[in-house]
Amino acid sequence: MFFASGVNHFAKLPVLTENVLEINHFKTEDGEVKRLKNHITVLCFFGSDIESSKANAFNLAHEIYKKNYQFKDFQFVILTPKGVEADVKILKTKLAQIENPENWNFVYGSPEEIKKVFNSLRTTYTLDKNSASPYVFIVDKDRNLRGRDHDDDGQVLYGFDARVYSEINNKMSDDIRVLLAEYRLELKKYNKKKEK
Repeated sequence: MFFASGVNHFAKLPVLTENVLEINHFKTEDGEVKRLKNHITVLCFFGSDIESSKANAFNLAHEIYKKNYQFKDFQFVILTPKGVEADVKILKTKLAQIENPENWNFVYGSPEEIKKVFNSLRTTYTLDKNSASPYVFIVDKDRNLRGRDHDDDGQVLYGFDARVYSEINNKMSDDIRVLLAEYRLELKKYNKKKEK
């Protein structure tokens, strides 16, 4: 039943871009460094106008985060320009009403640094003047961008439009499930080898 609901069924989620830029030069407001390597990451770009990304954050919190945040090595990372820490604190308080926001990681850097990471995804999308994008991305433990190389319309789906509830609820939710299943399967194989 778990696998039957997926569009990709037993297939692996395609790798669209390899070697997404590591984010270790960004820091949380506590000065902590987060990494993409060895994590399954939902990568977001909320920009300097946090208020305008609020609805996107709520869509993601309800449909992606709530269902998956307790999975080992799963994280949300939001690359954010410095100076919006107070707005982020307010948003996190609201996200806490949906689910424990422990794996919502807002990390801060310059607009130039944010753009470098965004460009390393090598998509057809662009950041706006506030360093924001409505699209969110799935990055695997090896820093590869995952998505659909042939979506319903025949196009490559690099990221998911967080403004569109149905896209998050259906496509992104399905693709996260496929990727997590892929890692669970790998873990089972690894554990079996260790037992021999």
